[in-house]
Amino acid sequence: MRAMILAAGLGTRLRPLTNDRPKALVEINGQTLLEITLGRLRRLGVREVVVNAHHFADMLATYVKSKDFGLRIWISREQELLDTGGGLKKVADFFLAKQDQPFLLHNVDVLSSTDLNRMIEFHSDCKALATLAVQRRETSRQLLFDEELQLCGRAVAGEEPEIVRSVTGAHPLAFCGIHVISPRIFELMSEQGVFSIITSYLRLAQQGERIVGFRADEYYWRDVGKPESVKQAADDLLRGVIGD
Repeated sequence: MRAMILAAGLGTRLRPLTNDRPKALVEINGQTLLEITLGRLRRLGVREVVVNAHHFADMLATYVKSKDFGLRIWISREQELLDTGGGLKKVADFFLAKQDQPFLLHNVDVLSSTDLNRMIEFHSDCKALATLAVQRRETSRQLLFDEELQLCGRAVAGEEPEIVRSVTGAHPLAFCGIHVISPRIFELMSEQGVFSIITSYLRLAQQGERIVGFRADEYYWRDVGKPESVKQAADDLLRGVIGD
């Protein structure tokens, strides 16, 4: 199985920790965020990973070459930040080489104990184009799902909800930054340049494609995008609350 780790962002919320390094190399209890994510993917059975890079890209590439992570790792350098959709589309050939297999897309700045095996099985059972790990929790940006957990819109605080499929009683859920995606998505991604993959998901859901939510409420999850959340995650790891 193949995977991509999204690590190209500037890490502005993590300053001053990212003043001299990419966010992927911020450490929690002696381990970098990239190392933690790669370890999870390796234990899942992933063997080939592409990591996108922009901020301190040379430092990230040197770090990857300096250690044996038990994986084949490629760096996708972005001269300009392409956002999640643009970054993924740039490496389409990497995933199209194995068109019969879904792949994982994982933010480097989230820690989670979400059962990825269950999520992959759910994706297959649903015959989904993309499956998104979601939870019921407070956030200013929510995705909206119908009773069958199919994506039908999004809600941003202070704005009118965007509904792309007619439903009664859409349920707001928070996205966890973990996706399982079928390679067929690349033939459907008409967006170009810099764009969010959520934009693609909403358009494709409107066109009838199955973009589904995988409920991850029972699992640990933390966004480690701020210094205070890095400290909390360090405490969580020491107390063993994250799991594998």
